[in-house]
Amino acid sequence: MQSKSNLRAMPPVGDSGQSGSSPAADGGVVMGRSIGDLIREARGLTAAQIEQVLQYQREHRVHFGEAAVALKLASRDDVLWALSQQFQYPYAPAGDVSALSPELITAIDPFSDESEMFRDVRSQLLMGALAPDQPRRALAVMSPNVGDGKSFFAANLAIAFSQLGGRTLLVDADMRTPRQQDLFNVARRAGLSNILAGRADAEVIHEVAALPGLFLLPVGATPPNPLELFLRPTFRLLLQEVCAKFDHVIVDTPAASHGADARVLAATCGAALVIGRRNTSRMHAIKELVQQIAKTRATFAGVIINEH
Repeated sequence: MQSKSNLRAMPPVGDSGQSGSSPAADGGVVMGRSIGDLIREARGLTAAQIEQVLQYQREHRVHFGEAAVALKLASRDDVLWALSQQFQYPYAPAGDVSALSPELITAIDPFSDESEMFRDVRSQLLMGALAPDQPRRALAVMSPNVGDGKSFFAANLAIAFSQLGGRTLLVDADMRTPRQQDLFNVARRAGLSNILAGRADAEVIHEVAALPGLFLLPVGATPPNPLELFLRPTFRLLLQEVCAKFDHVIVDTPAASHGADARVLAATCGAALVIGRRNTSRMHAIKELVQQIAKTRATFAGVIINEH
């Protein structure tokens, strides 16, 4: 499976603009307020403007949201926001770049083709390595080299899991080249390294304000001895604790080229997913990483080729 990083399709808006039940994009019915009602209130549209949208909708045979955008009475973000409200879907407007990185596509554009790919991967994991009837495991997201898109993938996958409605924890265990605190705009304070070194502050897990249900445990201070920290019993006990408190735990690991860190993390997490990058990752490097995982007790979840 490959991620798609260059598509921005306009999501279908399935309603007539009237109150009551509204058809969903997949043909089903979502009970509650219509997209039209939500857009009307958000934009303060008058009765005359609503009639203008409805007339355009009838003439061009499009959905209400598409008609409102075409008439410049609403923006694409308005439509996405209305969809997120109707489907109870966590959503962060694309304009809020101060809070989230544009790379967090599943939060900024949750109905895009790219986001759909992450939901597909999520579904496959829930039917396999992370199935509800299996022992509770954390998922280690791994890659052969730096720059394969591993942190991007781990962050968006964690957001996709959080959109299920439970509590998801994203752990940044990449103590070599950490990125999650930058993607989520979290201050570089205490984090995982401080916990493992026994010098943690009281609160090191951050709730992502824009995305209810998503929590981040950043790296914290970058230590000189990450492998030794991961080999301490504290890390295993920490994962046991967070797996009991959160519905899903996603762990961003160092690239395998940095040494044994990722392999140790995979064994402790219990499940591992390998990320490669199209036209960049070498097949022999991916194969070697998969073979390393096979030597651990971790359940191998598969390989994803990333185009990001």
